[in-house]
Amino acid sequence: MAEAVVSPAVSSPVIPTPAALPVRAVLPWAVFVGLLAVVALYFVGAEQGAISVFAGSDVHEWVHDGRHLLGFPCH
Repeated sequence: MAEAVVSPAVSSPVIPTPAALPVRAVLPWAVFVGLLAVVALYFVGAEQGAISVFAGSDVHEWVHDGRHLLGFPCH
């Protein structure tokens, strides 16, 4: 004689929707990341060029490989 096995009903997991972030919470971080990107791009792309801020070649040597990686000529 066979017995029937009944498995409990499996419900699909409820995926919560992400909460909306207010612009006032995100804006300072977006400005900070934007300024950080501009400073990094300056040091990689323009420092030790025509508008050099620091004398010598120390900054150039620190960002030398980054210049080549991003396609900036430096030689």
